[in-house]
Amino acid sequence: MSAIHPTHSFYIENGVRPEHRTSAALGYWRAFARKLRYPLGPERKAVRFIESVLDPSHAISAVSASGDFLGVAGFKTPQGALVGGGFRDLVATYGWASATLRGGLIHTLERECADGTLLMDGIFVDPDARGQGVGKALLQAIEAHAVSLGLRKVRLDVIDTNPRARALYEREGFLENAVTRLGPLRVIFGFSSATEMTKSVIR
Repeated sequence: MSAIHPTHSFYIENGVRPEHRTSAALGYWRAFARKLRYPLGPERKAVRFIESVLDPSHAISAVSASGDFLGVAGFKTPQGALVGGGFRDLVATYGWASATLRGGLIHTLERECADGTLLMDGIFVDPDARGQGVGKALLQAIEAHAVSLGLRKVRLDVIDTNPRARALYEREGFLENAVTRLGPLRVIFGFSSATEMTKSVIR
């Protein structure tokens, strides 16, 4: 898939271009640094780790007509995720002792795939590209991808400190299913609750 958005000069395409890999890793970190600061920080190491494990086959990108990276929507399947990796990948960046602690924190944030549902694994838009319809176009591309796989729903999770993202999801027809509260872990992850939202994509 590679299509230009009908009202704006940007393209929505499968994957992440090789020349955009670092930009995608940095953008992912900055979008989710608040909840990933302890599992993956500081920024230098976090970006190195994310770039090393980033899987373009689980991504849909937005690219300007001039070739600049504008944003990405990732998804998770039983075969992988936009940002996956395992314990050995953590060790390569953080060392054995630190990787053990970080792995436990990351496991707390893990979400399992469900039958018939495409699980989103993060979406972000470059700050300079906001307000141009990029986020909406990426969401619609994720929905189309779910349909192409024969799936019935798209699921995402939004944290309570990101009302702007939740408002976009609600405008696009996502409905609240459940709320998970972190309790004392809110001090580590920087948010108190996460809301699971889903949208039917049966056509």
